[in-house]
Amino acid sequence: MNSVNPSSVSRRAWLHQTLQATAGASLLGSPLGLLAATPAAGHVVVLGGGVGGATAAKYLKLFNPALKVTVIEKNRNYIRPYGSSEVLNQHASMDELNVGYGALASRYGVNFVFDTVTGFDPQARTVTTAGKQSIAYDRLIVSPGIQLMYSAYAGYTEQVANTAIPSGWIPGQQTALLAKQLQGMRQGGTFVLAAPPNPYRCPPGPYERAALMTEWFARHNPRAKVIIVDPKDSFVTDESMMLGWNRLYNFNLPDDYSKKMSPQVELLQHATPGNLTWVRGKDGGRTLKVDAKTMRITTEAEDIKADVINVIPPMKAGQLAATLGLTDASGWCPVERATFKSTLQPHVHVIGDASVADAMPKSGFSANTQAKVVARAIVDELAGRPVDTAPVWENTCYALAGKDYGLFVADVFRIRDGKIARTNGKERYLPLNATPAQIKLGARYQQAWLRTFTQDCFA
Repeated sequence: MNSVNPSSVSRRAWLHQTLQATAGASLLGSPLGLLAATPAAGHVVVLGGGVGGATAAKYLKLFNPALKVTVIEKNRNYIRPYGSSEVLNQHASMDELNVGYGALASRYGVNFVFDTVTGFDPQARTVTTAGKQSIAYDRLIVSPGIQLMYSAYAGYTEQVANTAIPSGWIPGQQTALLAKQLQGMRQGGTFVLAAPPNPYRCPPGPYERAALMTEWFARHNPRAKVIIVDPKDSFVTDESMMLGWNRLYNFNLPDDYSKKMSPQVELLQHATPGNLTWVRGKDGGRTLKVDAKTMRITTEAEDIKADVINVIPPMKAGQLAATLGLTDASGWCPVERATFKSTLQPHVHVIGDASVADAMPKSGFSANTQAKVVARAIVDELAGRPVDTAPVWENTCYALAGKDYGLFVADVFRIRDGKIARTNGKERYLPLNATPAQIKLGARYQQAWLRTFTQDCFA
């Protein structure tokens, strides 16, 4: 993003610059201005109906309506993870997270098979399902998302997560449970959020979740404490997020952050710190074990008694990726960078959180822009046209430090030395000297993005 001095530009100009990344991603995927698609016989099967899979299916049909596109997805509705933490503070309902596939079928002619994939034959190019179907393809796109590694911490299992100490990082039953626990927490209770190690889905997400609950507690449970225990010493949007915490929740920044940021912005030093605490890895914040019976979480530094514990464990590619032989020893899916073709299986592209995309974060926006690039590449390849070997990707992650306190990180990516690298300048975050009006507008645009992004993927 270009450097912005909010005091020297109009609000309209500032908004134009801060939203360039979003607009760019939409243009990247638009069929306008691209080579006319040549109708050609071909069948592309997409495994997974999340952001990556849905976007790929839609844009394949936009780029070449004659192409047959089939999505295999086990669920008839998608529960969107982006914005799901707003269920916890009653800003959204679980029903609002549900997205249907009707528009993709009726408007674009995408075929849907609601079934579970059990395997595939990469030589014969067929996918098999639990319902005994065998579906042939010319190209296969796999968008399997993530799976949570519950066993990474002693005492933690999927059963514990489903019944007592939820994660909710894959939205659904655990999200609803966590919301019930937080909203019913005793007055003056303690909420502990265990942040995950890198890499993980939605880099600003754990810190946004903690902030939104701190804000909610201030109104409904003002003596409640929020403690983030973290294996990391920093996180994406950390400076702009913590500045919001400082202003909204009497959070005193760690000394190293204060020294780095104070020449740029005035920081408040609170004689009485607020109820939000961040324990970094260097201070012993790494989680070791949890005890659901006593509601205790043990870190390298201490043993904490809590009323509600939210564990966001380490992650790896969704189980489907491993089932199909698409993962390596890292637990993620290695791909050729320009086309996201699997390096382990022929005629297969892996997109979204599961892929090894170097500097690109694991986010819905990344999955969306990857899907558009891959859809274009497949259409060109099947039509016998050259495939772009130097694509450009973008990502914008919006986050909230409070309901009216919006911030973001926006990046542009290109291939450099065989890897996907961030190529925009360092002005990638909400400026620390952004005005109150700009901060509030950032929150409004976060809410607008939730709607328009869902439309771009599913409507």
